[in-house]
Amino acid sequence: MSEKEQQPAQITLDGTTYSLPVIVGTENEKAIDITKLRDQTGYITLDSGYKNTGATTSAVTFLDGEEGILRYRGYPIEQLAEKSTFTEVSYLLVYGKLPTKTELDKFNSDISRHTLVHEDMKRFYEAYPSKAHPMGVVASVVCSLSTFYPENNKTKRTSAEIDLTVHRVLAKFPTIAAWAYKNSIGHPIMYPKNSHNYVENFLYMMFANPSEEYEIDPVVANALDKLLILHADHEQNCSASTVRMVGSSKANLYASIAAGTIALWGPLHGGANQEVIEMLDMIHEDGGNVDKWVEKAKDKNDSFRLMGFGHRVYKNFDPRAKIIKQACDQLLNKLGVHDDILEIAKKLEEVALRDPYFVERKLYPNVDFYSGIIYRAMGIPTEMFTVMFALGRLPGWIAQWKEMIANGEPIGRPRQIYVGEGLRDYVNIGDRV
Repeated sequence: MSEKEQQPAQITLDGTTYSLPVIVGTENEKAIDITKLRDQTGYITLDSGYKNTGATTSAVTFLDGEEGILRYRGYPIEQLAEKSTFTEVSYLLVYGKLPTKTELDKFNSDISRHTLVHEDMKRFYEAYPSKAHPMGVVASVVCSLSTFYPENNKTKRTSAEIDLTVHRVLAKFPTIAAWAYKNSIGHPIMYPKNSHNYVENFLYMMFANPSEEYEIDPVVANALDKLLILHADHEQNCSASTVRMVGSSKANLYASIAAGTIALWGPLHGGANQEVIEMLDMIHEDGGNVDKWVEKAKDKNDSFRLMGFGHRVYKNFDPRAKIIKQACDQLLNKLGVHDDILEIAKKLEEVALRDPYFVERKLYPNVDFYSGIIYRAMGIPTEMFTVMFALGRLPGWIAQWKEMIANGEPIGRPRQIYVGEGLRDYVNIGDRV
């Protein structure tokens, strides 16, 4: 389904009126097409942070923050989280349709064939400092895949070659991530076990050790599978836009995914769930008085704010939070985890859902709040939270990169308004004051 056109918009500059095409998307989103604005008028638009700029048209994800809608390829996130699996959603995002059973079986089989990474990569892990953040390790190792598969640096790739790269990066990312964790705690790495499914295999590589049997809890696996589905794509966010920008230079998929991983690392993007746990730790260290910190959050003169509440995109509610809250409750009940930090989180949740201050301002617990709690309950350390986010976002990045390549989009090259010094003559060093 392509975008529709309607009556053009008009802009008057220096006494001359210009017509600009207006495009209407599938869900009635409207945009003024300024692609030729500079050529026609000599003007550009200024939009700090690209908050009002559509850099592309996309058929991957639809998001309506006002109505709390999130759909992948037209399918509501609620239905996918209830009925699908992460690998099926990955297929949907990458290839644009739900697979048949035969297609999904082959897709899972193709991924399982590529879960191993080259043995030489173990040396990379050994060279990193013991305190290296796993996100930095993962990004650099993912980027290094392009050196092990140099054929990916070709500017023209067949669909079969792209598919092989897609399968490789989907398969190897969990291995790379789990090994980064094992290396950070000084434990022996666990090789992938392809009798497990995608999520089970990751849990096995994360938590198993050679000296004892590791039994995968289906409730844990199900909660993680749902969480990965909820994070699989989120339209043109910072990291997805980074993947498209880097890929627009014809950079290979591994390098583009590594760039997206770095973008996600930032605390304003993928680090939000880590900030939730750090906030809960701070409240705990202060004595655990939730009411005190709630009052601080209400005080407009206090710099403290509650992390994991509200959302810059979703204005009424985060549809993902409603789904993951249920999985979170099931997980905590099943594991019977007794953790002071999680108790503080529950108290904060209760306050946010009933206190008029939070209700009126729509400061509801968001997906980052619940994902941080889930990861902590699973035993995943705080510094791995953004890695988990990257694992979930992987198919979305791939879909965005693949779409950009298929559309033949031009290299990204934003403009600017120069506000520096005017023309100046060079002054010899001895004459400067």
